[in-house]
Amino acid sequence: MKQITVHAPATVANIVCGFDVLGLALNNPYDKLVMRLLPEKTIRIINKDNFMLPVEPEKNVFGGALLAMMRELDDNIGFEIESTKNIMPGSGIGSSAASAAGVVVGANHLLNNRFSKTDLVRFATYGEQVASGARHADNIAPCIYGGVTLIRSNDPLDIIPLNFPPLFVTVIHPQLEVKTSDARQILKKQILLKDAITQWGNVAGLVAGFMKEDYELIGRSLHDVLIEPVRSMLIPGFDELKKRSIEAGALGGGISGSGPSVFMLSKDEATAKKVEQAMRSVYEKIGVDFHIHLTTVNKSGVDVINAGQK
Repeated sequence: MKQITVHAPATVANIVCGFDVLGLALNNPYDKLVMRLLPEKTIRIINKDNFMLPVEPEKNVFGGALLAMMRELDDNIGFEIESTKNIMPGSGIGSSAASAAGVVVGANHLLNNRFSKTDLVRFATYGEQVASGARHADNIAPCIYGGVTLIRSNDPLDIIPLNFPPLFVTVIHPQLEVKTSDARQILKKQILLKDAITQWGNVAGLVAGFMKEDYELIGRSLHDVLIEPVRSMLIPGFDELKKRSIEAGALGGGISGSGPSVFMLSKDEATAKKVEQAMRSVYEKIGVDFHIHLTTVNKSGVDVINAGQK
């Protein structure tokens, strides 16, 4: 059987003000998949971690994404996936997106790259639907394309990779779970026009800041008046985390996706390390267990690192 190994990176969705339209990929952590082509129309899922995720394709993110792809294939083929997840489910750094994106990129490689990246994003959103009930692409797109991406439109999909300057990312993950589906339900259904104007000004400023490689403009634009004020209530010590990180020199940051992880952007590694220490001190003081990652933006997205015969 033809076999490949796939690394699928964690991602930060929203990037503070760009709810459901902006995202970036991280170099660490990442999930590992070993995939094989099968000579029958089936999906076989083998979990090599301790998260006890379902193995029935219809209930699993891998299955949701692959079933969408297989609906457009006439071949009598299927896939076997051995999954080792290093991105904890419910962490807010794109665990389900890494599964969905990783499996469709891997499957496409096994199929000699029949589908475009836009097709792969479309298939992978069906995996996200299994996880959260919504087909959003803000984690999926950077996971597949790498770097920073803008989702200009979901229907039809219009994905724009953005230029960006060197960025260091500090992510702290308090050891509690916030389900994306729950975090979406608490959001306001209506917003004030003045808040919408503020928000789209910040989104435009952030995109311009990335494209112009203007760190100050990036920092000024990392503000959210719509989502963060609601979701931050689910994250212990959020306001202090943000305050201490800015004081340590971070450009800015906020909730990663739906949380509970919180991320901060810095323009150099020395500052990112200071931000890391500031974040640690907040959670050590209030007694919250956490994991922390200091990493950079992943420019390549999902990576097929080797291929061969089993």
